Amino acid sequence: MIKSCALQKGDRVAIIAPAGAADKEKLLQGIRVLEKMGLDVVIGRYVFDVEEDLAVTDQKRLADLHEAFTDPTIKGIFCANGGVGSARIAPMIDYLMIKKNPKIFWGYSDITFLLHAIQQFSDLITFHGPMVASDLNDEERTAATESSFSPLFTKESLPYDSRKSPLITIANGTGEGRLVGGNLSLLTNGLGTPFQVNTNGAILLIEEVAEPAFRINVMLTHLKQAGVFDEVEGVILGDFQEDPEEYVKIKKVLLDFFAEASFPVVENFYFGHCEPNYGVPLGVNAKLTTSPPLLVIDSGVI
Repeated sequence: MIKSCALQKGDRVAIIAPAGAADKEKLLQGIRVLEKMGLDVVIGRYVFDVEEDLAVTDQKRLADLHEAFTDPTIKGIFCANGGVGSARIAPMIDYLMIKKNPKIFWGYSDITFLLHAIQQFSDLITFHGPMVASDLNDEERTAATESSFSPLFTKESLPYDSRKSPLITIANGTGEGRLVGGNLSLLTNGLGTPFQVNTNGAILLIEEVAEPAFRINVMLTHLKQAGVFDEVEGVILGDFQEDPEEYVKIKKVLLDFFAEASFPVVENFYFGHCEPNYGVPLGVNAKLTTSPPLLVIDSGVI
């Protein structure tokens, strides 16, 4: 796997919106946070565009992505927000061009599809992390969320234990492998496509937002029957943002589904649709242990 170069103060980074138009005020608030980190921020040409024609939308989103990767002055690419439709542009991406121009690519939610498409066809380490408009705006932003950008500059590995969130072990054990995964709906949607997540020998991250327990059960069952859990080395359950009453049902689904797993399973990691939302590199080596719960992730940059 190819690691991008670490960021330095003064580096130029691009904001793009492959999953939907950004809220301008929230995006500008988030950009100010990146600028405080010492970054020079540019915005893709079509970040605020709203189109009724899906084909036109696809081409605009693709153009911003390609331009950000081909521009030699850009050192990192951060997605503005989630939404829908990232999967539509996956077959159109020039993956060889990306491989020749490796740089940080960062996002989550609907961007999950692109994180794994780029990883699979460009051999590039990608990043599951908080997005500029949706997570760094004045209302949602936390110091802990901001802190997860620090390893992009320092190259440090990432130890994640109960000091960051109250981790709960569902199935005991130790597992080591590539860190992969992201949003459960997008992982499920990728099944049977050329962009299906490769979980062979991997530590799998799963998170979701506003899905009821029965839907979580349906999607996990789909993954299981597709063989996704056959060769994983461990599973990390992130946030499943729901109202408290529904979350009780979701917890029961997760316990029933993973209690007898032959690999370690730990829940309540603050990754995904939550605050704080910790960013992590995907495609790097990670080690998961359960006594006590600990995830150690290699650096995603060089």
